[in-house]
Amino acid sequence: MKWINELTDGDHVYGPLLVVGVSKGTTDKGLSYLNITFQDKTGNIEAKKWDVTEDDLDTVVPGGVIYVEGIVNLYKGQPQVKVTGVSKVNDLSEVDLTNFQKVSPIPLDEMKKKLDWYLNSFKDKDVEKITKAVISHFYDRYITYPAAVKIHHEFGSGILHHSLTMADVAEQVSKIYPRVDRDLLVAGALMHDIGKTIEYENPLTPSQTLEGKLIGHISIMYAEFKKIVDDLHIESEVPVLLEHMILAHHGKLEFGSPVLPCTREALLLSMIDLMDSKMMILDKAYDATKDGEWTEKLWMLDNMKFYKPKQR
Repeated sequence: MKWINELTDGDHVYGPLLVVGVSKGTTDKGLSYLNITFQDKTGNIEAKKWDVTEDDLDTVVPGGVIYVEGIVNLYKGQPQVKVTGVSKVNDLSEVDLTNFQKVSPIPLDEMKKKLDWYLNSFKDKDVEKITKAVISHFYDRYITYPAAVKIHHEFGSGILHHSLTMADVAEQVSKIYPRVDRDLLVAGALMHDIGKTIEYENPLTPSQTLEGKLIGHISIMYAEFKKIVDDLHIESEVPVLLEHMILAHHGKLEFGSPVLPCTREALLLSMIDLMDSKMMILDKAYDATKDGEWTEKLWMLDNMKFYKPKQR
């Protein structure tokens, strides 16, 4: 069948899809239905299943890949699947799981090459030693895990994508403002979100771990960073400067940072982090909006709507 981003009004759906969300509703007449969110690597689509049975409830569970049959209708201008049948995939070897995880639009091999370039670009040997040690410790998850469940960079290799974009901005900012410590700022960009490799689990349908819910990625990263760096026995102030950047990268206490940014590099890191997350949120909203029209209200952007200019 077609990929989700290719589905249009009247298309028939028959094939495996990933269930990323499901909730049960009841009509005015007391009949049960399911609101479902399906996903493949190209995106998500909302769906409804009427005349719900106990078998349906047992089959349609978040995180499961199931066979779906239905037809696409337009609802408020957006494609939605009217599900007519569902069944379990009894053997996951029957399907290619990579078809159901959204991934970075930038090929992983390309991002790995850029990461290697940054890791070998540091002039400060303490920064180089720390950054290589920390990223090496988390490498497999760092290059594959999403950076969020829903909000921004919530796709495979999202942490890497987000970190490299920030490093690119940091590189340019350090050229414009020569007093900025380029190595510290780039290292902070590369490492600031590595705690998310522990905060989240199951990259196919990411959810928070117990540690993620109770502690959060900033505090997790600080603890992990300190353990790794203490073993390096570095005597300069570089470790504490990077620790401060990690702790302060959300910029404000109410945004989850235990401390406020108190160095030039920590302040810039928090600003670059916020900018990149907001640009990604806006990109997603624009992708779902036609030229010359307005987005939905975006709660992460002060609940504002944004106009998508016509192409010219």
